[in-house]
Amino acid sequence: MNGVNVLWFDEIGSADVPHVGGKNASLGELTRALTAQGVRVPGGFATTADAFRRFIAGNRIGGQLDGAMEGYHSGRTSLREAGAAMRSAVLSAGLPNDLALDITEAYRELAHRADQSEPAVAVRSSATAEDLPDASFAGQQETFLNVRGEAAVLEACLRCYASLFTDRAISYRDLMGFSQQDVALSVGIQLMVRSDRGSAGVMFSLDPSTGFPRAAVISANWGLGETVVQGSVNPDKYMVFTPLLGPGKHPVIERTKGSKIRKLVHGPGGAGTALVDTSDAERGAFVLDEEDILILAGWAVKIENHYGKAMDIEWAKDGVSGELFIVQARPETVQSRRTAASFTTYRLKKAGVVLASGAAVGNGMASSVACLITDPSRIDQFVDGSVLVTAQTDPDWVPVMKRAAAIVTDRGGVTSHAAIVSRELGINAVVGTGEATMRIADGQPVTVDCADGDRGVVYEGSLPFEAIEHGVGDVPATRTKLMVNLADPGGAFRWWKLPAQGVGLARMEFVINEMVRVHPMALIHPDRVPDPAERETIAALTGDFPSPADYFVETLATGLAKLAAVFYPHPAIVRLSDFKSNEYRRLIGGSAFEGVEENPMLGLRGASRYYHPRYQAGFELECRAIKRLRDYHGFDNVVVMVPFCRTPGEAAQVLEVMASNGLVRGQNGLKVYMMCEVPSNVILAERFAAAFDGFSIGSNDLTQLVLGADRDSAELAALFDERDEAVEVMIGDAIRKAHNAGIPVGLCGQAPSNHPDFAEFLVGHGIDSISLNPDTFVRTAAVVAGAETAGGPEAR
Repeated sequence: MNGVNVLWFDEIGSADVPHVGGKNASLGELTRALTAQGVRVPGGFATTADAFRRFIAGNRIGGQLDGAMEGYHSGRTSLREAGAAMRSAVLSAGLPNDLALDITEAYRELAHRADQSEPAVAVRSSATAEDLPDASFAGQQETFLNVRGEAAVLEACLRCYASLFTDRAISYRDLMGFSQQDVALSVGIQLMVRSDRGSAGVMFSLDPSTGFPRAAVISANWGLGETVVQGSVNPDKYMVFTPLLGPGKHPVIERTKGSKIRKLVHGPGGAGTALVDTSDAERGAFVLDEEDILILAGWAVKIENHYGKAMDIEWAKDGVSGELFIVQARPETVQSRRTAASFTTYRLKKAGVVLASGAAVGNGMASSVACLITDPSRIDQFVDGSVLVTAQTDPDWVPVMKRAAAIVTDRGGVTSHAAIVSRELGINAVVGTGEATMRIADGQPVTVDCADGDRGVVYEGSLPFEAIEHGVGDVPATRTKLMVNLADPGGAFRWWKLPAQGVGLARMEFVINEMVRVHPMALIHPDRVPDPAERETIAALTGDFPSPADYFVETLATGLAKLAAVFYPHPAIVRLSDFKSNEYRRLIGGSAFEGVEENPMLGLRGASRYYHPRYQAGFELECRAIKRLRDYHGFDNVVVMVPFCRTPGEAAQVLEVMASNGLVRGQNGLKVYMMCEVPSNVILAERFAAAFDGFSIGSNDLTQLVLGADRDSAELAALFDERDEAVEVMIGDAIRKAHNAGIPVGLCGQAPSNHPDFAEFLVGHGIDSISLNPDTFVRTAAVVAGAETAGGPEAR
């Protein structure tokens, strides 16, 4: 075998991109450096870029290629005509005899190593300008799967050569500033993993939506991985918090089941591929179990550490052997290019009618008219600057995608072609809506909103919105700990760049409302729910869990895990549920377990609910969720906070119930804080301080109860002011008494975010921490730093 023509994967590495292209160089690097660390990579070999250049020169087709491009650039021919001419020139030529012989001999050796007579292989194109730090070139050339036999392998190699000149590849090289003949092609021939009987997908070593660097995000579908790469299905999604990976650890913080309506399998007769419908059982099941998820996430960390950069990885699971494999790894090219010094958030100024929703790609907004294209043959009818609405995209769509204001698809997940290209082009997209092409009319004005976490929404009409720039590179350091208030797990990671020292308030009730959706008591006693439709909904939501109660525990734990992960290992103070009875009634099944109170704000809420016979069993589920979050998922940075605790006796009752459910204050480092928000909390602060490890002042409820002004009353809005003298006296007393008792005290209300002078007041009284709304963090940090400077070194 001539090394000028063919090289085995274990003979090449990252430095060989000029010789074997980005894809094959990466496969070689994986094989040489990471198999010793337990990462499995299917064996194979690559043809060289020099072999491709000799193919072009030997067949004397370089002039034809140049002529076709000159005609396209001058406008005499279309891109389609130029590409067709270039591909025809390549396919009309034959592989040189020495190259064909070397490929054949290598395939025979591969068969010997695999102990198979005619092994199935993947034949992949690998360009010398590919998988670069500033351009991925993902999917621009062709891949041929389940190729068997020497003649079929040679034919696939020639077709890979021709695919260097697909319309999409030509267009993309023009877009990225590459000359067409400056790029050469290598072909990789790699043993197929029997994922046609198993599963496959894509994995990122960071969160591709926000750039959060400490999460591995995995997409998975049954069958071969091309359905995930191309975005033709809505796959399962899994997320792992990678700093907590290790023996006995379980840091899986998201499992989202996709519809997975199709899968790609080996074709009839054992060659080629076929797209088939999945079974009901496959659609209803998760593709990966926890063991597989954690193995893949561990490999993502090893691969990222080896390459020293975030990575975009393809994986496959052999359905015969049960083994996992990495079949490709390339640098992530979008989030890794963004600076950590600033980021922008967006806010809708007006509500709108929702037309469709799906997974969000990007974190911005866009308004324009929809351009609905359901037939790929109509791509050339796209209107520049409109919102592209289609079933799915593939590389042929790139020329129009780069001219779109936003992109909306029926199918695909966060690692689909539409998602990857949209991120690379800096375009917002909503993918996997399931129904956008049926709900959105061609020419209809729409607003695409990707600014609210994982969920992207398409609204009817052109809605006004604003962009807010957050410059975090120059946020001043403060002696006062600055933390953030968080509630939405789906949007939590967009704030990871803030230099916050933890989460001062993680609102459990938001997670229950948005993710669990069912009243806890309705999960314990679903038979008591009178509405048949609600019972059916409960059954559907809880079907994947051992019991409805387990659904509550795991869903709540994983939702809170995202809030705890953002600033780990800084503390995340999780407030136990603080729904009022009227809010609990709005949960599924809630009306069966909640009475109607005249004044829910002062009724059965907070601590009094946790030991009450009507709800104690539900509170025990909350305790189980917190215990699972800390002990099973590993988030030992979680601090528990008890809201609306009226008396020291009530504090003792709540702590007793918590302890009976495994949450023992002081055990395994567990700290329990109290919301200081009832006047009795301040008056008897010394006694409450003996029961808790810290206070967090809730300025909203404290103001309401000190002034006797309903916080929700529009008529009393002028009276409701945290800066009122009586309120400030109470807050000052709470801070002083907490410090005298030797416990920390912070504040997590709205006031410091809304009123800079109130932040100055808190600093002047020596508060230990202030928890802010994330969108006010930067400007309030400057106010706090200024107050500390003005107060001198003894201000605290």
